[in-house]
Amino acid sequence: MIDAPASEAAAAQHHASHPGTSNLGDRLFNSTLWILGAMILVVAGLIVLNLAVAARPLAKDHSLWGFITETQWDPVEDRFGALTFLYGTLVTSMVSLILAVPVAIGLSLFITQFAPPKLGRVLTMPVELLAAIPSVVYGLWGLFIVVPWLRASVEPWLGKHLGWIPLFQGPPIGLGYLASSMILAVMILPTIVAVSVEVMKTTPEATREAALALGATKWEAVMMTVIPYSRAGIVGAVLLGLGRALGETMAVTMVIGNSPQISASLFAAGYSLPAVIANEFAEATSSVHVAALAGLGLILFATTFLLNAGARVLVNAVQRGPRRVSG
Repeated sequence: MIDAPASEAAAAQHHASHPGTSNLGDRLFNSTLWILGAMILVVAGLIVLNLAVAARPLAKDHSLWGFITETQWDPVEDRFGALTFLYGTLVTSMVSLILAVPVAIGLSLFITQFAPPKLGRVLTMPVELLAAIPSVVYGLWGLFIVVPWLRASVEPWLGKHLGWIPLFQGPPIGLGYLASSMILAVMILPTIVAVSVEVMKTTPEATREAALALGATKWEAVMMTVIPYSRAGIVGAVLLGLGRALGETMAVTMVIGNSPQISASLFAAGYSLPAVIANEFAEATSSVHVAALAGLGLILFATTFLLNAGARVLVNAVQRGPRRVSG
């Protein structure tokens, strides 16, 4: 039997006598990784290029600014404006963040700082399972449970007590911005919690213990150490959740009402970018109509891509050096 030192010596002698074999393998491996990495950029570039080419017929009668700021959407008259759908997308996404972020941050703090490790793992499991539920199931839940509940209880109560605020004016129809925002809040909750938990775990334990040793309560220690160290990562988690909310299609389509209008009331029915693309693409007959839908897709792609890229940068910055980011 050949002992380990003799085997290592033989391997070293082989590499020394055949240096080209090792270098060739390294070059092939590195080249393969570069090609695989470049393929992601190529695919993203092809998506943008295809959408831009498909949207080109729209440029004959519509400027980019005019397309974004126009509110009328009339395929019969070839009048296309994206503002109504941009408004619906932004309203539902922002309201969903307002609903989801406090719950997500509170749950993340409880899991990482206050709950026993075993309980934290138990709580993490159902949150992760929420991310695996298909969006159409969320849509059905919203359509048969959330919408009737809003129409019968929540919206009448809000209208009675807060009806002087434009956000809560109008008839309680159930379908609309509020229903879709609540569904989106549940859907983006796992994303925000998962990322927030990971960045909160990067807080040095010695720093938190030092705050406790100086007389700070557990809550004060969290506010002085965990939150500052995790701030940029939490922002990144919120941006990832926002990207998910902006691009969600099926669940929003089922509960938003699909009415192309701009209203200050959360009770009103609306429309979103993904919903109008999903509803009208199969029925689009004219080239300008198809081009307008492609233009909406290009706007949606650019928005979500930039948000996710920014979120990844923030999360990676926290994991590399939370002190520099939070300072």
